[in-house]
Amino acid sequence: MGRSMVRSSAFQIPISLTAVVVFAAGCAPREVVQSDRYEDLLTLFEEWRAFEQPNFIDGVPDYSASAMSEQHRELAHYQNRLAAIDPSGWPVPQQVDHQIVKAEMKGLDFDHRVRRPWANNPAFYTMIFSAQSDVPAHEGPVIHGWIDLWTYDYPLSAADAAELSGRIGAIPPLLEQARENLVGDGGDLWMMSVRSMDGQIRDLDAFAERVSGTSSELDAAIAAAREATEEFRTWLEDKAPSKTGPSGVGKDNYTWYLHNVHLVPFSWEEQVTIMRRELARSHAALRLEEHRNRNLPRLTRVGSAREYDRVFNAAVTEYMSFLEDEEIVTVRDYMDAALRATIGRFSPSDGLRGFFSEVSYRDAVTMRTHGHHWIELATMEFEPHESPIRRVPSLYNIFDARSEGLATGMEEMMMHAGLFGDRPRARELIWILLAQRAARALGGLMMHANEWTMQEAVEFASEWTPRGWLPEDGNTVWGEQHLYLQQPGYGTSYITGKVQIEKLMAERALQLGGEFTLRGFMDEFSGAGVIPVSLVRWELTGRDEEVRRMVADR
Repeated sequence: MGRSMVRSSAFQIPISLTAVVVFAAGCAPREVVQSDRYEDLLTLFEEWRAFEQPNFIDGVPDYSASAMSEQHRELAHYQNRLAAIDPSGWPVPQQVDHQIVKAEMKGLDFDHRVRRPWANNPAFYTMIFSAQSDVPAHEGPVIHGWIDLWTYDYPLSAADAAELSGRIGAIPPLLEQARENLVGDGGDLWMMSVRSMDGQIRDLDAFAERVSGTSSELDAAIAAAREATEEFRTWLEDKAPSKTGPSGVGKDNYTWYLHNVHLVPFSWEEQVTIMRRELARSHAALRLEEHRNRNLPRLTRVGSAREYDRVFNAAVTEYMSFLEDEEIVTVRDYMDAALRATIGRFSPSDGLRGFFSEVSYRDAVTMRTHGHHWIELATMEFEPHESPIRRVPSLYNIFDARSEGLATGMEEMMMHAGLFGDRPRARELIWILLAQRAARALGGLMMHANEWTMQEAVEFASEWTPRGWLPEDGNTVWGEQHLYLQQPGYGTSYITGKVQIEKLMAERALQLGGEFTLRGFMDEFSGAGVIPVSLVRWELTGRDEEVRRMVADR
């Protein structure tokens, strides 16, 4: 693909035992130093992360066609530098780090060759994020210069207000630039971007109310950003009907991306098979649970703020006690605090609150298992990995199958371990969660194959989610399908990651025999960091054939 093409057009002339000069097509000669030192990988990693960001002009990231073309040309030099570092004699964990950096570079290459979010996806230009994600970084592609409002302390200090005035002030010129950059024809991407800008308008309105009067400069910057976003939204709405092309990356590109960037050992076709199997399995298991529980009363929803606080705090206590008492993981003090901080507040409603609330309002422990996300984020903060490469979130959502796969896997694994032994009706919720994940994942796969439209993916996910808890006119299903269309592999990551973790647990149990314990496995799995499961497998078992097979794929 792109990377191999770059190499095939390059001529390497030996200069010495330690350096070569690479002539890349259209570029001046560049010296690349051969090395077998891990320290050189760490140096390259720092420089690569700086390079991966676009240039900023007066605080505005430059995603113009000329700037992106230049970045893609320069990327070849970084890939050549990485290729000149020989990790074959390193310990396995350091070889794994080398693969992580390689995958990130291929991620940028794929963005330039295929995704091109700055040219094809108007939602890429969303700048405001009001809440923290439960994964190590933002879900889906995110523009450099993004503003995480949740990272600031409120009320704002004078320094923070000044900083935010400048950063929010970059939104109007950025959206002007976007009108020049956006040349794509993907109908669903353009249509859904109108919703994204609606969301940014709401976030700016809420933020304006929250910080009103803090600083006249900040008030003015927010007002200008809101006006620019509204005008951009209108421009998108006017243009969207003329955008009639496909929005997916195609089956072959999807598989290449999974293998070379996310290091997930399944093709597009294999993922379709897995999702269909999990969808059928979850529905069948749900019917069996419902039959077994047919004489038991149905679960009722939490009905008041006082009940909510009591039930959800008790759920954290129950889940953490289960993890410790049943020797599931080694429990740290910060884990309880991390889960308790994300309990949220009661939301009154006579109708549906949203799919995940319909689950957790009936049994709060169910989503505490998926909330293992927050335990992992706390672990990254309080027990950072010794490798600088794993201490920070991987780019391009490379973490998705590992992060989402474990959180999703904890739901069913903890059920099998006995967490809901005294509440049989709660087991039904676990199967409903799995059914929803499989149904929405199939929609994402079919959209990327350009066989389904967004509307068709939404309708399928809604139809195959039990009990009508994912209505097709709701924000949840549309937001999820939009994410999966923007980020290949994300929609399936919840299940493909779970499947990989289950396989690794089985392999590790066979490998260790009588020495295997669940807590030992979970601790060593977590200790490897939030990196692709295939790399964790290599590090834990010493088996690298899965990774070698994927990265050799062209």
